[in-house]
Amino acid sequence: METRRQHIAVLGSTGSIGTQTLEVVRAYPELFAVELLAAGRNWELLARQAVEFEPDAVVIADEAYYAPLAEALAHLPIKVYAGAEEAAASVVSGEVDTVVSAMVGFAGLAPTLAAVRAGKKVALANKETLVVAGELVMGEARRCQAPIIPVDSEHSAIFQCLVGEPAQSVRRLVLTASGGAFRDTPTDELDRMTAADALRHPSWEMGRKITVDCATMMNKGFEVIEARWLFDLPADRIDVAVHPQSIVHSFVEFEDGAFKAQLGVPDMRLPIQYALTFPYRLPIRGEGTKRFEPSLCGGLTFAAPDAEKYPALGLAYEVLRGDYGPGGGCVMNAANEVAVAAFLEGRIRFTEIYRTVREALDTMPGARRTTGEAEETGERGMTLADYTALDAEVRGRVAEALAQ
Repeated sequence: METRRQHIAVLGSTGSIGTQTLEVVRAYPELFAVELLAAGRNWELLARQAVEFEPDAVVIADEAYYAPLAEALAHLPIKVYAGAEEAAASVVSGEVDTVVSAMVGFAGLAPTLAAVRAGKKVALANKETLVVAGELVMGEARRCQAPIIPVDSEHSAIFQCLVGEPAQSVRRLVLTASGGAFRDTPTDELDRMTAADALRHPSWEMGRKITVDCATMMNKGFEVIEARWLFDLPADRIDVAVHPQSIVHSFVEFEDGAFKAQLGVPDMRLPIQYALTFPYRLPIRGEGTKRFEPSLCGGLTFAAPDAEKYPALGLAYEVLRGDYGPGGGCVMNAANEVAVAAFLEGRIRFTEIYRTVREALDTMPGARRTTGEAEETGERGMTLADYTALDAEVRGRVAEALAQ
C-alpha cells in the first residue's frame, strides 16, 4: 500500500459518518492527515475535533456560531471560516487529496461538486448530491477525472462486487433494506407513530433525519436513484429486497445468472475505510470492532418491499423515469427534508411525510431553467444555480403549506 499520508477533508465531521470517519483516521494516523473539518451547527464538537486532529482549517456553516468557535481555537494555528459557501471554497485546496462528503441533505451538493471539479477523490456518503443532481455531478466527474467511491453500505457493497467485472456483464443490482423502525408495524398503525418510535432503528446507529428516512423507506428510494447514477444502470435494472438481518449489504446479478453479495456486520466504519483505502483492505481497528461469523448469524431472509407500507420507494422510481422532469429529484429531496423536520418537531404525522412529498412533486414544475448561466450542465441543462433556486422555492412552498 502507498505510504504517503492521504490528506482529507471531512464535510459533516460532527455527524454519524463524519465522527466514524475520524475514528478510522484515529486508528491509522500514519495514513491520514486531516486538512479540513466542516460542520453545520455543532461548534463545540467541531472545536474538540480540531484540537485533536489539528486541521489547516475548519468551517462552521451556521455563521451564528463563528465567534465561539473562533474563540475556542484562538490558541491554535487553525483557520476558522463560517458560511455554507466556505466549505465549497475550502475543499479545492491543493493540500486536500480526498473529500469525505458526509453533510446531510442538499447542503452537501455545492461542496461535493466543487471537489469533483477540482479533480479530488470523493468518498460519497451524501446521497442527496446524486438524488438532486446526479447527471450534472457524474458528468463533471467524468470530465474532471475525479473518482467517486460510495460510502453508503449498499453502494459500497455493489462497488466491491463490481471490482474486476466488465460493465456489460451486469444484469441487475439488488439493494437490501432493513425495513426501518416500522418493518413489523401494521400499515394501519403508522399514522399513530411518533418521532421517538421512528428513531428506534433495528440495525444501524445513524442521524435523526436518515433514521426517519429509513422508516419511510424514502432513504431506499434515494439509494435507488443514487445507484442509477453511480453505476449507470436504468431504474428497471435496480431492485430492492427487505433483509431484516442487515448482513447482506447488497447483491449484483450477472448475465450468466451468478450473484455476488457483500456481507458483514452493520458497521459503517467498514465502507468508510474501504472508500479511503481502496483498492487496499486493512484491518478495522478501534473500540467496538466486531467481525462477521457466518456460523452465528442464523437464517438470512429476503422479501419484496410492501408497496402500501412504503409508497415513497415507488415515488423514487417515478422520479427516475423522468415523470417529474429533470428537477424531480431536487423537488423530492427538498420536500422530504422539510417534511421530516416537521415530523421530528411533532408538527405533522408520520404518514404525512410521504403525502407532503407527493403533493410537492404533483404541484411543482420540476423541469425548468431559472438562470441562463453558461456553466457545465447535464444533458437537460440544469446547473447548480438552477438546482439551488428550485430547492429554495420548494422549501418555501412546502413550509408555507405545512404552516397552514
